[in-house]
Amino acid sequence: MPDQGQSAETFEELALPLFDQLYNFAQWLTHNAPEAEDLVQETYVKALRGFSGFQLGTNFRAWMFRILRNTFLTSRTGLKSAAMSDDEVDFEIIPSAAPSPEGVIIAQANRELVRQGLTDLPLPYREILLLVEVEEMSYEEIAQVLAVPVGTVMSRLYRARRALRALLAEKFKGASNGL
Repeated sequence: MPDQGQSAETFEELALPLFDQLYNFAQWLTHNAPEAEDLVQETYVKALRGFSGFQLGTNFRAWMFRILRNTFLTSRTGLKSAAMSDDEVDFEIIPSAAPSPEGVIIAQANRELVRQGLTDLPLPYREILLLVEVEEMSYEEIAQVLAVPVGTVMSRLYRARRALRALLAEKFKGASNGL
């Protein structure tokens, strides 16, 4: 086993590049910037403490996301369903439309519908969509993060996409009825 100084250097090399990804995921889980910052900080503290038990050569990214997810689920925030605004989240699912005024308005409305749809999804569906679509993790990595079989990842992703489509269809109907 490497000495403590070498472990800290290795941890830093592996962990620092993941900061933005972990924060983005934490932001979506908590819907609150200060709570997301606390969650990421706690994740790094736990990971550093447990780094001696991490086997180099295994999937460090999945290990970090699993620590973050477990920390969230055992926190007060993860246990309660808080309805917080996610206006501060800088996340775009739908690319910008043409620069015409109508295109900009339509693109913004679509982003808002998708963002609200994701927010309204139950946590297991929201997190699987974020890990696949935003973090671009493989099914195997997600299975490690969520501690479930790959088949469960695939079926949960299918159900999450179906639920999001249904939510968006409902929201789109409501938005177009108001016109």
